[in-house]
Amino acid sequence: MAIVKTTVKGQIVIPAELRKKYHISKGTRVKIVDRDGEIVIKPLLTNPVKEARGIFREGRSALKALLAGRAEDVK
Repeated sequence: MAIVKTTVKGQIVIPAELRKKYHISKGTRVKIVDRDGEIVIKPLLTNPVKEARGIFREGRSALKALLAGRAEDVK
């Protein structure tokens, strides 16, 4: 967990270790979600096909993944 300050414009700095972990660099688009009193920052996929490779391993079904994704979007 990191604690950061907001600027007068409401900007924050995402700590370097998290930017590296989630491949966030200058110009990376992120989604801001207001969820149950929390602000969640989610990086958008740059190449959804490439990023989706292997998500159905270990018995995950396409339907379950689709429903989970849609439920996440509703929140």
